[in-house]
Amino acid sequence: MTEAERRGVRASSPQAVTFVELFFDLVFVFAVTQLTVLTARDLTPEGIVRSILLGWLIWWAWTQFTWTLNPADTTHSVVRIVTLAATGAALVMAASLPRAFAEDALWFAGPYIVVRALGLGLQIEVDLERVGASHAGVKTWAAMSSIGLVLVFVGAAVDPGDRSWAWFLAIVADLVAAAIAGRRTTWDLNPAHLSERHGLFVIIALGESLIVAGTAVAGDERSAALASAAAGAILVACLLWWTYFGWLKEALEHRISAAPVERMGSLARDAFSLAHFLIISGIVGFAVAIEEIAAHPAEPAPAAVIAALGIGVALFVVSSALSLRLLGGPVLGPRIAILVVMAILIVLVAPLPPVWPLVVVAGALTAIVLLEGPGHGLTGTAPHAGTPGQGAG
Repeated sequence: MTEAERRGVRASSPQAVTFVELFFDLVFVFAVTQLTVLTARDLTPEGIVRSILLGWLIWWAWTQFTWTLNPADTTHSVVRIVTLAATGAALVMAASLPRAFAEDALWFAGPYIVVRALGLGLQIEVDLERVGASHAGVKTWAAMSSIGLVLVFVGAAVDPGDRSWAWFLAIVADLVAAAIAGRRTTWDLNPAHLSERHGLFVIIALGESLIVAGTAVAGDERSAALASAAAGAILVACLLWWTYFGWLKEALEHRISAAPVERMGSLARDAFSLAHFLIISGIVGFAVAIEEIAAHPAEPAPAAVIAALGIGVALFVVSSALSLRLLGGPVLGPRIAILVVMAILIVLVAPLPPVWPLVVVAGALTAIVLLEGPGHGLTGTAPHAGTPGQGAG
């Protein structure tokens, strides 16, 4: 028996992100890529609703497992085996996502349930090794989470016309479970690890958004229009990276690390598990837009594509600011004002070749980067009970 097995599945001290976690993350980013392709094929209100439902299920499986691994010893063989098993199940889930509302519903839902069940089981096992702590909260969380899992299975088994409602109810059940667990449980979290995992997911998803567009036009004839659209897309992606990683990611880690232990769980839930879902949704919207723009770089983009670009970028920028605000950080008002101007200008240049909407977006993001500057959110007091803008405990 190795030293890791003798000391149990719970880490004795805070750990950095390990390779098994990155391996797990890559499969989920593949699922986000599949979601992007699916959304681009059906940019209708019904298609977008289905993409939101699938996106939430993907995200919730990832974020729940991220919480599970946060205090776990990821060098322990059992933890690694469970994580790799979940990775394999997640790959089947991701591959089945494009037809989750058709013939592959059970192939999507079954692996999803396996990933969640493995995560919940390991989460209970890790929590049981907390000496002197009550384990009722985590057990309640796991028990209530089973309601959502049952609804996901029911949704896969019913008629496709009723599937959206069943999976919507599963999402509601997930949110209720998270709200109750946040009030009854003092979560033992490594805030630096939590921030790092979410930051890595954001950066990989941003990179994948460019890969999706590049793959779509890999065989197309090269032209000045394609080159300018590609340059614009790359510039916007880099500026999105800067609005998050330039200073905000560090500010998020600083503030969650300074949070009182009794509030850390609810704050992390709101700022990371919930607000970062909106950030990833923004990346999907941006990726959908640049895929379509790259496919038709010389033609004015359809209204749905322009909307995906503007809404996707705005969702990313606003949701990252919301994440900071939920931790008691400053209100990033200039972001909102700049995005309003951006929206007006995008509408005005929409009849032009798609490089011009990209230029408008790049200009708006550049203004945000220059106005905020480094260290913007590192000042001020740590979050505490009663601070405006914090998530409910």
